[in-house]
Amino acid sequence: MRIFTLLLLLCVSTFSLAQEGDNDAQAQLTEMIFNDPASPRQGASKPALIIVNFTDYNCPYCKQFDPMLEKIVHDYPQVQLVVKLLPFRGESSMTSARVALTTWRQQPDQFWALHQRLMAKKGTHDDASILSAQQKTQTAEIKMDEQSRESVNMNLILSQVLGIQGTPATIVGDQMVAGAIAYNDLEALVKEQLAKVNAQ
Repeated sequence: MRIFTLLLLLCVSTFSLAQEGDNDAQAQLTEMIFNDPASPRQGASKPALIIVNFTDYNCPYCKQFDPMLEKIVHDYPQVQLVVKLLPFRGESSMTSARVALTTWRQQPDQFWALHQRLMAKKGTHDDASILSAQQKTQTAEIKMDEQSRESVNMNLILSQVLGIQGTPATIVGDQMVAGAIAYNDLEALVKEQLAKVNAQ
């Protein structure tokens, strides 16, 4: 818990300083959002654009939106997707998030198969459905640990800092998208943000 307490103090102080225009604090907050190694990621290793998606395995809108994000990463090789798991919908949201984050740390090659399986379930997860997803992705031996709880708690703090009240919530460049949007709208936003990057 000491690590989590330190992260909590860092995040709170960073946000306070960032509001006052402190460049170092803003850089630290940006690092926590975009470059935390505990957050699963896929796509470009040196991205022109990073998309950060706050999501929940029990959220029906997240389940609809997640394949669109993966399609964007596939279609735009200069984009990287970062996943921040937020357990907003009960205990099984927390359990599935912790199992997934432990998998990312211990067996990263298996994470996306598990992630897709967890997203594919209709309705709310329970212990049996989480275990079934693990069994089908050869990750059943992975047991969630305390580090995974700290990672989820860090995501919850970041969601408060950013004013996120529901999932999905997605950062695309300098835009925050609340909720699930149509693929055409998402793609248009990605093109717009990539054009900004290329114009710099």
